[in-house]
Amino acid sequence: MTPTFSSGRKTDLLLQQTRLHFPRLEEEQVEITPIEKGGSDRRFYRVRSSPDHTLILVKYNLERAENCLYVRVAEFLAEHEIRAPKIYFHDPEEGLIWIEDLGEMDLWSFRNESWDVRRAHYESALEEIAKLHSLPYTAADGIRRDLPVAFDAALYRWEQQYFFENCLGRHFQLETPLLAELAELPALPEIAERLAGLPRVLVHRDFQSQNIVMRDGLAFLIDFQGMRPGLSKYDLASLLYDPYVELSQGEREELFEIYRIHREAHGTPLRSDDADIFRLCAMQRLMQALGAYGYLGLVKGNRAFLAHIPAALVSLQSIVRDLDGLGALSSTLEQLPAPEL
Repeated sequence: MTPTFSSGRKTDLLLQQTRLHFPRLEEEQVEITPIEKGGSDRRFYRVRSSPDHTLILVKYNLERAENCLYVRVAEFLAEHEIRAPKIYFHDPEEGLIWIEDLGEMDLWSFRNESWDVRRAHYESALEEIAKLHSLPYTAADGIRRDLPVAFDAALYRWEQQYFFENCLGRHFQLETPLLAELAELPALPEIAERLAGLPRVLVHRDFQSQNIVMRDGLAFLIDFQGMRPGLSKYDLASLLYDPYVELSQGEREELFEIYRIHREAHGTPLRSDDADIFRLCAMQRLMQALGAYGYLGLVKGNRAFLAHIPAALVSLQSIVRDLDGLGALSSTLEQLPAPEL
């Protein structure tokens, strides 16, 4: 039976572990405070030894293989000069990582600033992700075998089913026969097969505003342990159709162009059909996000995620209505209760 500890006892144990690996802190007054972090199964703590000296302690679940990849991926990003937190120490037996504290200002924190301010931050983020997407296939030889499963047709179909089950079924409570009819629309597996047949690059997998930290005007990637081979437009859609932030269609087009320019600068220009691929990836990403909001909100009990369903649903409606073969799904989405934005 796994022992359970009070929050105070747990913090004391983490403090002991920190002092064990960072002896210089032994004589200093050290404070450890929890940090709330979305729907992650990891726990984050800020370790403060003085106002100017802090680091982040991550406690992860050893049973989830993806969590164990964080350090390996961070080292890989550093090797290729892609900005991410520095790793100070990793205790794999205890599932503890001490990393650089980049501060509390993520890209989401700037959501109410002027477009000129936000545009500069988004460009920095797009510059970093373009570096990742432009790496030659051979650059990942040493890490690819350790990464989660690549985006293939089965994974795209899983995202679709995740949406039908947890958003339309669990949250909106659509009848089972209608769900089955929509889930089996021929266009959906066709989209999955088309995307799976395209050349893959390394992708972040959850490239959204709360996983990009801004420091001194520069973007740093975090929460990248889900990195795997996939389509660059999936990452791009994750950011440009991020339900946590409101972007106009004109702003999305401007950011897409910025990304295109960075890819050209790296010698990996976009394909002529990438605008179409981007829309399909946006559909997939929004389905995945909506499924996650339903699951986290109703199964895991974190109901705050349900508040993001309306914005994501509006975006999905705007994408699906222009895709061939999805008329029945588009009509169903339009008939759902009007979201309150």
